[in-house]
Amino acid sequence: MGSMFDEDNYIITQIGMDHIFPNPRFASDEGLLAYGGDLSPNRLLKAYSKGIFPWYNADDPILWWSPNPRLVLYPDSFKLSQSFRRRLRNNAFRVHFDRDFPSVIAHCSQMSRKGQSGNTWITPQIIEAYTTLYEMGFAHSVEAYDEEDRLLGGLYGISMGGGFFGESMFSLAKDGSKIALKGLSDVLLREGFDFIDCQLPTEHLQSIGAQVLHRTIFLDELHATLQKGGKIGSWSDWSWEYGGD
Repeated sequence: MGSMFDEDNYIITQIGMDHIFPNPRFASDEGLLAYGGDLSPNRLLKAYSKGIFPWYNADDPILWWSPNPRLVLYPDSFKLSQSFRRRLRNNAFRVHFDRDFPSVIAHCSQMSRKGQSGNTWITPQIIEAYTTLYEMGFAHSVEAYDEEDRLLGGLYGISMGGGFFGESMFSLAKDGSKIALKGLSDVLLREGFDFIDCQLPTEHLQSIGAQVLHRTIFLDELHATLQKGGKIGSWSDWSWEYGGD
């Protein structure tokens, strides 16, 4: 991934010491809103509450985005292919929450991308910031295990109100991240959550039921879900099981 930052062609707001962001409703479809600032917990939570997230390379300043369109997975809309349905039915899988957040975010940072040795945007600074949010009860990990308690894959993200804002996934075995995402979807449906924010459209996530929304609709749904209290704190008492009958 090359630099996302072009300081010779920049009309984006520079973030100062306050936590004020530009209104994302007026951003370009690309969604780049602002640069600079820091990854303090208050700034990150303010950003997510406005439909904004950080995404940048190590050599760039911190870049803040709210793209249009947005990809959202509603917990009751997960599509199961016949082969994946059989896999869940015929094998014993368990999905845990907040069991090993440091391992999950580390695995996400090491997952190879085309032409790269890892996810270059999950820098040590990102890991430290989201680990702090995990310790505060806002960030959560989701991990899929087989019947021998081997880690298959997982994901991490932020929870606010009735929304879960996914950040990254990884797989160590076939369908590892998909099993984790299915478990997350099932548990959030049980707990009355409204949506999983998947950020940018991908064919893979759309194939399992994620929907492309205009940014305005997403921001309206975000505003509504933030009126819910949500569950701040550890989710380690949540889990979901598949198969193994």
